[in-house]
Amino acid sequence: MTSHVRILRVLGGTAVALLACAAQAEPSGTPGWQDEPHLDIIPRTAEETARIAAVTERTSDFGAPESFEQNPGGAATTRYIGTADAFSQFSANMRFESELDFKVGNGIFRKLWVGAPSSTKGSDGLGPLYNARSCQNCHIKDGRGHVPEHPEDSRVSAFLRLSVPGGRDQPLIPDYIPTMPEPVYGGQLQDLALEGYLAEGRMEIEWSAVPVTLADGTVVELRQPRYGIDGYRYGAPHEGLMISPRVTPQMIGLGLLESVPAADILALADPEDRDGDGISGRPNIVWSDELGRPLLGRFGLKAGKPTIREQSAKAFADDMGLSTPLFPGASGECTAAQSDCLSATAGQEPGIRDGLEVDGQALDLVTFYARNLAVPERRNVDDPTVLRGKEIAYSIGCTSCHNPKFVTHRLNDQPEQSFQLIWPHTDMLLHDMGDGLADNRPESRATGREWRTAPLWGISLNKQVTGTENYLHDGRARSLIEAILWHGGEAQSAREAVVALPTQDRKALIAWLESL
Repeated sequence: MTSHVRILRVLGGTAVALLACAAQAEPSGTPGWQDEPHLDIIPRTAEETARIAAVTERTSDFGAPESFEQNPGGAATTRYIGTADAFSQFSANMRFESELDFKVGNGIFRKLWVGAPSSTKGSDGLGPLYNARSCQNCHIKDGRGHVPEHPEDSRVSAFLRLSVPGGRDQPLIPDYIPTMPEPVYGGQLQDLALEGYLAEGRMEIEWSAVPVTLADGTVVELRQPRYGIDGYRYGAPHEGLMISPRVTPQMIGLGLLESVPAADILALADPEDRDGDGISGRPNIVWSDELGRPLLGRFGLKAGKPTIREQSAKAFADDMGLSTPLFPGASGECTAAQSDCLSATAGQEPGIRDGLEVDGQALDLVTFYARNLAVPERRNVDDPTVLRGKEIAYSIGCTSCHNPKFVTHRLNDQPEQSFQLIWPHTDMLLHDMGDGLADNRPESRATGREWRTAPLWGISLNKQVTGTENYLHDGRARSLIEAILWHGGEAQSAREAVVALPTQDRKALIAWLESL
């Protein structure tokens, strides 16, 4: 890490004025994209800033757990539950009077929506084109989605993003890569439809085996996916169609990630790799439809959304065709070429609930729910094998992208997320992950080879929560070692180090990941 980045880490949340020094190649664009107008922030004192710099410094002592390491979500951490409900608990420091909001938000998150017109005015308006009937259908028990294993399997928690080159430039976002939704099929393939309507098509996957031999002779068989679309129901797509497969990510800890100071994230950026470590993370800067300005991207697999509320509203629109205050179109993302979709009956009676299918209060409740899904406490944190695995992860460079810890903002109106030491193991920056993981589809300023560093907290509990193991952006990896072996680009040297590990050290590394 270069000296100017070290300075920023010490200055923490007071360092906004020095961001240009931390990333000299990073154009400033419009002043203010580093701001966080959606948060009610209490500025840090000089004493707090110094204390934070000390507590977030990378450790070099692996003989015992660090202080508070067992609680990755700070005081919001919930106790570990050995069932499928491990990701469905609320922040442990939540005020009693807020629990009802969480539970009502959960009810909306789990609600099965129906088509309009319907006698159930509180639940109609689905589609008419959609990917799922509820949020919970995709985020299974608030965990990850999974890729279909067989041709006849449901695609409900896996989908395809669509775009084509071109569209308007965005001069307020430096290095923006212009793209636009596919003219007929929009920005996402909807593979389900209400009766009487045509679904857009069906995601198809072909698998091929890619064996990798480790230094100890172990052979790990990776699976290489090849994606396509069967049955374009509205005609042939644009010749420049770009497809990006996605499985839905786990939901825990989102409010804590939203509360990490932008300055502390940007302090980790090194777009020109000035320190020569091969890691050149950089922020995605995205347009906020809610606030009408560029902001730092944090959510989504390419950090394409700046806030939980906007991410939630976009999911209502694209996944279920439901209108919200942010995206009030009653037909979701149906295009002008889909006239039957645009003329479909909207949900809700005129004048009821603002005339929206998901009104402002409902969106706020879902946002509160998503913000407060708690991170479970770690297991076996003091186990010698786990500690050895932690030492290996730090020594081979895993933490260059999977940054262990942050301290969140002090916040006036979010006590659950306010001033917490958290251990998400992400820097929330974009990194080039190589050809093997490239989707070749840009998103704002993220290239077709870049992905946001995925948080590692709770990663090993997904099989317990959802019944299956699928990792990476498209669920191709069926185990943690498979996920590691797909890493390339900036992570190539760490991957090669894992390949070369002795058997016991490799098992220790996996044990550490399984403890998170």
